[in-house]
Amino acid sequence: MGARGPGATPFGRVAAALLTSQFGVYTAIITPLQLLLALRFTGLTGDAGRAADAFGLATGLGAVVVLVVTPVAGRISDATAFALGPRRTWVLVGALGGAAAVVAIGGTSAVWQVVVLWCLAKALFGFQQAATNAVLADQVPPRRRGLASGMLGLVIPFAPLLGLLVVNALPAGSAAQWQVVGAIAAVAGVVAVVLVREDRRARGRAGGDGPRSVLRTFWVSPRRYPAFGWAWLVRFLITGTYAAGSYVSLLLIQRFGVRPAEVGGLVLAWSLITVPTAVVASLVAGHLSDVLRKQKPFVVASAVIGVVAMLLLATAPSIPVVLAAGGVLGIGMGTFLAVDLAMCVRVLPDGATAGQDLGIVAIANTLPQSLVPLSAPLLLGMGGYPAFFGFLALLGVAGALAVRGVPEVGAEAAARPPVRTTVDRP
Repeated sequence: MGARGPGATPFGRVAAALLTSQFGVYTAIITPLQLLLALRFTGLTGDAGRAADAFGLATGLGAVVVLVVTPVAGRISDATAFALGPRRTWVLVGALGGAAAVVAIGGTSAVWQVVVLWCLAKALFGFQQAATNAVLADQVPPRRRGLASGMLGLVIPFAPLLGLLVVNALPAGSAAQWQVVGAIAAVAGVVAVVLVREDRRARGRAGGDGPRSVLRTFWVSPRRYPAFGWAWLVRFLITGTYAAGSYVSLLLIQRFGVRPAEVGGLVLAWSLITVPTAVVASLVAGHLSDVLRKQKPFVVASAVIGVVAMLLLATAPSIPVVLAAGGVLGIGMGTFLAVDLAMCVRVLPDGATAGQDLGIVAIANTLPQSLVPLSAPLLLGMGGYPAFFGFLALLGVAGALAVRGVPEVGAEAAARPPVRTTVDRP
């Protein structure tokens, strides 16, 4: 994996392409989740309660779509042999198709139309994201993956912040807000495709027919590939810890009595603290990881920092403490994002199916974002926010312990079986 063949892209160009593609995806997905979908549903229903129900339906179905589509998208990318290249083809299709679906949402006249188009957008951007991650596995040499992973990690909090700044300059609830988000996504995808060089390649090992072939799209045996299994579990657990950020607004309203009209400003302040700290931590940790050729200590550190942030949120006596917890959370999240993807790429079972396997890795990132909201009502009912954030802290502790099963940089070859066949992934 990461071989530098005749079609490989120089690191500077491939890094710029990865950043650009990632920026387009996260701007187009997170900006609507944070603001535009709520405004659209409120405008269509005229009722806050019905708008909340519609929002839950759209985001829930969208999460299911991503869980199903992402591994399939990676598998299709592995098997693609178009002249444009197996990765560039789906970056372009995903970006342009997803952008068109996003723009179309701005012209909808019914809730069901928004739900369908949102699920379509999530599916198409899932193709783009799967292909983007596979470019990292295909073309970034192992010694630079920590830096590349850190650069990609900083986009996750930064892109939606810029997206919010842009759409807030336009009339609230207008179609223009959706159009500008779609335009950003489309342009970013095209630029990424132009930057990446890629040969036409046939990736026949991703083929196969029948139920066993379909099941292999969603499964890598942790018994045969334990390093991959442990890396997947680490990502799942620590991502669950950092899912806490989406509950800050509810914490401010319910514990501190902040009025809904004022909570937006405090959430923006939280973001302005969290995002810069995450960006700096991601760049520093990614660089140090490459220099030291170590990843596991950074994962453990990110988990410990996440636990501290959860305990601060669980016991916060005042709003300034909540904002301080945002800074701590940003440091931990940035540290984790700097090395997480690089670690997962390093222990992939087989470079020939990198897109498919990274699709499975993506499930570990998406699944907690669905399970944490589902578990929140039970935990809040049992013990309020101390119970909720305390549980998320336990996930971080478990993630720090699980990373012991992942081999360190340079030791992954000894932990990987020599050959993978169709029998390996029943």
